[in-house]
Amino acid sequence: MNNKAIDPVSRYHQMIAQGELKKDEIQARIVEQLQELHLFLNSATEKPRSIFQKLFSNSNPVKAHKGLYIYGDVGRGKSMLMDLFFRLAPTQQKRRVHFHAFMLEIHEEMHEWRYMDKEARLKKLGSDQDDPIPPLAAKIAKQCLLLCFDEFQVTDVTDAMILGRLFRALFESGVLLVLTSNRIPDDLYKDGLNRTLFLPTIALIKEKMDIVALNGPTDYRLERMEGVKTYHFPLGDNATTALSDAFWRLTDHVVSDRSNVGSETLTVQGRELKIPVALRGVAVVSFKKICGSPLGAADYLAMAWKYHTIIMVGIPQLGPENRNEAKRFVTFIDALYENNVKFLCCAEVAPADLYKEGHGHFEFQRTVSRLMEMQSQDYLAKGHAI
Repeated sequence: MNNKAIDPVSRYHQMIAQGELKKDEIQARIVEQLQELHLFLNSATEKPRSIFQKLFSNSNPVKAHKGLYIYGDVGRGKSMLMDLFFRLAPTQQKRRVHFHAFMLEIHEEMHEWRYMDKEARLKKLGSDQDDPIPPLAAKIAKQCLLLCFDEFQVTDVTDAMILGRLFRALFESGVLLVLTSNRIPDDLYKDGLNRTLFLPTIALIKEKMDIVALNGPTDYRLERMEGVKTYHFPLGDNATTALSDAFWRLTDHVVSDRSNVGSETLTVQGRELKIPVALRGVAVVSFKKICGSPLGAADYLAMAWKYHTIIMVGIPQLGPENRNEAKRFVTFIDALYENNVKFLCCAEVAPADLYKEGHGHFEFQRTVSRLMEMQSQDYLAKGHAI
């Protein structure tokens, strides 16, 4: 598919015609709004065709367009619509990021800023002032005409205090924001410490963004998981086939379809983490790569924020000689569990037999318990990263 030759509305109807999606009037209305943003981005990135147009064109930046805030219940298609829009967005100056990951970056930048002298600040962001928010916003605006946040929510008082000033600066710089959230803006940071200080930020979001609800009657994600077994053992062709079928049910593609199913790379604290197979919020990884390599909590959290479903293959029975792998697996499952990530896997043995002896065996029992709970309908019905 040539992204430049298609727009959100055309692609949405194509997906329905191909059986990848069902008709949904609420989704269709939001696609129309995304189409408007697509056309705006197209006009904002068009370049003058001749030297005369360059000479006489307005050198001022394109007038800012209202952003879009999409909220709704779990599994209604927020991430799917964001994915459709972002992939087709006609600009290279775009970024899509989980909100938690974005705020971690902001905190790291602010921490670094505080320990710089004026000369270093000027060199890094072109400003020597003590306040890091304006130069950080200017840096983002220079890199992004479009900034998309998945799973937007505010739970931390420090984030709440930063967001208002940061968002205002981004809006004033003409950055187009598109957010998905499980909460209506008025419920953001609900019951949070000093919430009254965050109310102007809520007002700003409502002023600068169109607020639209995606609350259709069908939980598509849970519907796709219906009847899908999540934990398979022992290892072998049957388990592999079952997980392949599950990937198809969740994405409408087979794992081997390289025209659509490819790899993705996550950037974690300046390092690159390659995910070999990923599509529509579903990732396929191996135990050997994820738990046999020197990865840590930051890597697993990045995965948990990025993907609503992770399929892991090749989990062996562990023993005393695998204590490092067992410890990483505990950290990995904790990250998934705490962010309500759906976990499908194939293993050599049942959960209770994964790590029966070795250093950390007692602590591993919590992981066994979580693996059992993650197979339940109650867990599968939870929203991602709520």
